[in-house]
Amino acid sequence: MLIDSHCHLDRIDLKPYENDFNCFMIEAKASQLEHLLCIAIDLESYPAMLEQVFSHPQISVTVGVHPNVKECIDPSIDELVTLGKLNKVIGIGETGLDYFRSDGDLNWQHQRFRNHIRAAKILKKPLIIHTREAKTDTLKILKEEGAEEVGGVIHCFTEDWEFAQKALDLNFYISFSGIITFNNAETIKDTAKKIPSDKFLIETDSPYLAPTPYRGRPNYPTYVRYVAEK
Repeated sequence: MLIDSHCHLDRIDLKPYENDFNCFMIEAKASQLEHLLCIAIDLESYPAMLEQVFSHPQISVTVGVHPNVKECIDPSIDELVTLGKLNKVIGIGETGLDYFRSDGDLNWQHQRFRNHIRAAKILKKPLIIHTREAKTDTLKILKEEGAEEVGGVIHCFTEDWEFAQKALDLNFYISFSGIITFNNAETIKDTAKKIPSDKFLIETDSPYLAPTPYRGRPNYPTYVRYVAEK
C-alpha cells in the first residue's frame, strides 16, 4: 500500500475520469493508494477543496497559505487555529519561503511563515514546509520559532544532505517527489540514500512535477508508485 504525502486534489485534471472525482478515487484505491494528504494553497479555494474531499476517509487535509500566493487572504494565527481544529486537518501549510518566485521586500512572507508555525504549535499539528532558494532563512525561522516542538515535513525536497541533516535535527521528515526520477537529480538521489527509513516520505505534488515517464504532463497521485520505485 502507498501514501501520497502531498497532493493538490482540487487542482488535478479530472477529464480522464469524466470530470467525476469519485471515479478518480476508485482508480486510486485500485492502484493501492491507502491514504492521500490534500494540501491547501490558499483560503479562497479552501471551502471548495474541503467539500470535494470531506466524505472520503482515506483523504486528510491541511490548512494554510502558500508562500507564493501574494494577493490573497492572509490569515492571522487565530484564523489558522480556528480552521485547523477540524479533525480532518492533520497539518498546517503548505508554508515556508520561496525566493525563486518572489523578490523585493519579503517581510510579509517571513511573517506569514512565522504565523503558520505559531498556529501549528498551538494546535500541536505538524508543518508542511515549502522552501525554494531560501534554505538559510527557512532553517533560521524554524529554529527561532521553535518549530521542532511539532516537526513536520520538508516537502518536495530539492536541497543537499547538509540541509537535510539540519532539518532532521529539527524533527522534520524529508519527502521526495517525482523530481527524484529525473536524470539531472543526482544531488537529490544521493541525499535520499542517506535519509533514515523512519524519516522518509514520498509524494507527487500533483498536478505538478509528474515523474518519469510522464514528465511534462499532468501529474496524479496514482503516479506516486514511480517515486517509490526510484
